[in-house]
Amino acid sequence: MHASPEDHLTIGDIVRRTGVPASALHFYERKGLIFSERDGGNQRVFSRHMLRRISLIIVAKRLHIPLSDVAEILATLPTDRAPAHKDWQRVSRTWKKQLEERRRAIEQLEHELTGCIGCGCLSMKACLLLNPDDALRDHGPGPVRLQEPTASLPGDLTRRSSDEPSP
Repeated sequence: MHASPEDHLTIGDIVRRTGVPASALHFYERKGLIFSERDGGNQRVFSRHMLRRISLIIVAKRLHIPLSDVAEILATLPTDRAPAHKDWQRVSRTWKKQLEERRRAIEQLEHELTGCIGCGCLSMKACLLLNPDDALRDHGPGPVRLQEPTASLPGDLTRRSSDEPSP
């Protein structure tokens, strides 16, 4: 017998197929990431196509993608039927764009950290990791030089002074 994406699986089936604990499945369902129905015996059953959603959640967790981002993407997919190829293509393009942005941010952070470690100066005037005299206190918490686009910070806080060596 050929399995259809609309076939129903019990929560035990889903746990065995995905390796995701039932408690996590309940959590994902409360968050609106996956959906179940009740069968004639009032047992929770999931459409087979929920396996793909759960797999996407597993991959996202592995990549440290916040569940809120996953929820935004999954919200664009139908819940009452298996997503069509065009639905997955749309999701794939969206996710690809987000992953490219994350990759660029990671590469920029790597560049900043490599430069800092490489030069060894830890300059109190120009190092992007330091915040002399707490000059950035009004720009938010954390390492704002590494989090915000430099255009949003005051110019003297984003540029190295001319007497500072470049990393």
